[in-house]
Amino acid sequence: MKIIAYTDGASRGNPGLAGIGIAFYNEQGEQIKTFSEYIGEATNNIAEYKALIKALEIGKELGAREMEVYADSELIVKQIKGEYKVKNEGLKPLYNAAKGLINALDSFQITHIKRELNKEADKLANIAIDSRS
Repeated sequence: MKIIAYTDGASRGNPGLAGIGIAFYNEQGEQIKTFSEYIGEATNNIAEYKALIKALEIGKELGAREMEVYADSELIVKQIKGEYKVKNEGLKPLYNAAKGLINALDSFQITHIKRELNKEADKLANIAIDSRS
């Protein structure tokens, strides 16, 4: 089963109040789930990684063997693809957690998209910050 996820992490203040948002779709393009969570104080990059990790965890719960992820964080996408090294010590454990989940899948693809194409996940991340739930 293949799942497509749009992920976003948001931080107000960087570091500041942070939230994550994820929109999940099946191969037919139908939305099958959304997820929104307040994660406390974090940098934007930490929030982006936490959104990716949560998307992979939920994807697994939904039975995904293949995942396509779209994110508007060029840094995270390039680090996951191996194009950038992970130099920040705070991001290394998150990177390793994400890679462990990715390696358990039969197929994985991550793509950088413009912010305008990630409105649903962005909205969910901001709802999480606003509600602090």
